[in-house]
Amino acid sequence: MSIRDIFESMDYGPAPESAGDALTWIVDQGSRFGHFIGGVFTDPGETFETRNPATGEVLAEVTQAAQADVDAAVAAARAAQPGWEALGGPGRARYLYALARLVQKHARLFAVLETLDGGKPVREARDIDVPLVARHFSYHAGCAQLMETQLPGQRALGVCGQIVPWNFPLLMLAWKVAPALATGNTVVLKPAEWTSLTALLFADICRQAGLPEGVVNIVTGDGAVGEMIVGAPVDKIAFTGSTEVGRRIRAATAGTGKALTLELGGKSPYIVFEDADLDSAVEGLVDAIWFNGGQVCCAGSRLLVQEGVAEAFHDKLKTRMAKLRVGDPLDKCIDMGAIVDPVQRDRIAALVEGCEGEVHRAGPVPEGCFYPPTLITGLSAASPLMQEEIFGPVLVSTTFRTPSEAVQLANGTRYGLAASVWSENINTALDVAPKLAAGVVWVNGANMFDAAAPFGGVRESGFGREGGLDGLRAYTRDEGAAPRLEAVEPFGGEAAEPEPVDRTAKLYIGGRQARPDGGYARLVHDPEGRLIGQVPIANRKDLRNAVEAARGAAGWAGATAHNRAQVLFYIGENLSARAGEFAEAIDRMTGGSDGAREVAASVDRLFSAAAWADKFEGRVAPVPMRGAALAMREPCGVIGALCPDEAPLLGLVSVMAPAIAMGNRVVLVASEPFPLAATDFYQVLETSDVPGGVVNILTGAHEELAPVLGAHFDVEAVWSFSSSDVSGAVERAAAESLKRTWVNHGRGRDWFGPAGEGRAFLEAATEVKTVWIPYGA
Repeated sequence: MSIRDIFESMDYGPAPESAGDALTWIVDQGSRFGHFIGGVFTDPGETFETRNPATGEVLAEVTQAAQADVDAAVAAARAAQPGWEALGGPGRARYLYALARLVQKHARLFAVLETLDGGKPVREARDIDVPLVARHFSYHAGCAQLMETQLPGQRALGVCGQIVPWNFPLLMLAWKVAPALATGNTVVLKPAEWTSLTALLFADICRQAGLPEGVVNIVTGDGAVGEMIVGAPVDKIAFTGSTEVGRRIRAATAGTGKALTLELGGKSPYIVFEDADLDSAVEGLVDAIWFNGGQVCCAGSRLLVQEGVAEAFHDKLKTRMAKLRVGDPLDKCIDMGAIVDPVQRDRIAALVEGCEGEVHRAGPVPEGCFYPPTLITGLSAASPLMQEEIFGPVLVSTTFRTPSEAVQLANGTRYGLAASVWSENINTALDVAPKLAAGVVWVNGANMFDAAAPFGGVRESGFGREGGLDGLRAYTRDEGAAPRLEAVEPFGGEAAEPEPVDRTAKLYIGGRQARPDGGYARLVHDPEGRLIGQVPIANRKDLRNAVEAARGAAGWAGATAHNRAQVLFYIGENLSARAGEFAEAIDRMTGGSDGAREVAASVDRLFSAAAWADKFEGRVAPVPMRGAALAMREPCGVIGALCPDEAPLLGLVSVMAPAIAMGNRVVLVASEPFPLAATDFYQVLETSDVPGGVVNILTGAHEELAPVLGAHFDVEAVWSFSSSDVSGAVERAAAESLKRTWVNHGRGRDWFGPAGEGRAFLEAATEVKTVWIPYGA
């Protein structure tokens, strides 16, 4: 027998990892677990079984939380929070470093327990999950140490409710707990019903680290427990899970003032160009879709391959699929372990059953909760399997001809979590990456994560980021309490003609003044009851027209930051030239004497936004690879905003200027009681080289237009600074499309001071896209 024959006939022998220590730990805890509340484990109550999906064997019994348990956990967290925050960043950092070291010390125990409970290969848990968990606690220990200098003027939100999924139970815990603790918050965390054991082991090491009682609380149970946490008196909800549940959480928290971050589903494209290294792309695809059995929110589950190499690529992929080993997750030679639960396995099978494409399966799999690596070709872009998240080891595929078609197909779903681009031509890769609707883009790679690199989605993949300074800020708020905002009512008066020549303002849509669809107008009076003008009452059709005009001005995002700045400077110059006229009109309309000050502040605000246009930068995250993770700032798209009533001109300018400086287009609903400041401002825009559709201004009732803006699927974000109570309406309406919202919850803002401009506005006007670019070997 030749050496070649020996190599070709060799097979991998089993390399089992012992489960003894993990099983001993379970037994030592009595094999029945209560909750972890106030630094101690409670006595077990009504329990449910958690099983090893690979064998079906019962591992332990875990307590189903009741409302009283959630209440106790929230109370413990609330009591502990002031003391935890008062430790200061350096004090909290010591505990986070201790947690990182204890995770490393117990790495093998965590990895095996994760594999037993969830079915993922122990190799993945050992080499990826657990090291990343330690990395997150270590990184955020450093963030805590530097918080006073890196996040000046910021403080903790308070008590955070956190709900994590079953696919990465320990890693998702670290993603949420580490930044919350670093910034001075306390947490109530619910692990997934199917995979609670590593969270309970983490609770055990919290005790070993000497973490103060009540800082971390863990309650277990099904989705009903998650609903209890969402409804509890907490200050923030952080959720990772399905898009449908994310919608319900958005609706449930609407109007409550709770901060919210959602990391939801995905249908991530994996784009292979004809100049790609096909063998490398195949290996990357194995990692993208069959890592953790495809049970990954950002799995590269949608293969888009250029026609010229499609046949060759599929042939290589099928050959590679046939060599994947599926079996006992504790075997270190296994590529793919068990599906987490029979319910999930049956769901995957049902989705694949009867599909119109050609199904290729990679051979037999063991009996039990296993599903084979699967490729489905010949699907149309509109096929349900090309659109819906399968959340299993199933890859669907179609082809494209040109880069522009690849982008169109890639963006042709409601999701926007991640994407991979494979090309040996750096021009192609870096041309396509920014055009993809995704929060994370990997160039010639897949499934790369690090605590320093922001991760999160757009569209129905959620909002908010985890990791890096952006993830840290999601757990902080400005120091000091904003004052309550009283609704500002318009002045009443006589219905007489205001001037010898009629002065009826129009709407401003697409760069032109436009009559309202309904044909109705509202009288505007001064404080003495004298009629000073009329403004149209916009309806949903007018708002639709404004949004269409904004969508048509998409080229504004492609303009250089320098050019956007020049337009803003020009608006400021033209407003300054008419300062006296505007000041007089504001004083007459409001009955105040701050008109001149408000106009001067508005001009300054326009100049500040112009200055920021080319200075609000992304960053290069220091990730552990030969390459760079670029955290880039991109415009949200179309932003709808309900403008403030307290400062009718300054408020409108303060909202508009940073939004368009970052490349967005805006649909602004002017101050309801004092709308003439906005209608006068039209003329400034018309003479300032603002492209049509970049700024659109409506006048009308905030309560009527707020839910329409929130529900509009072509609006990417909605802001509300209205004195009317519309925050809840905006958030409820936004739940269906899961768009970003920034609302005031009835709190005021000093529009003349630092709170009226700066980083908060720029961050709200941009999305972070993390582009991973490897270089060298």
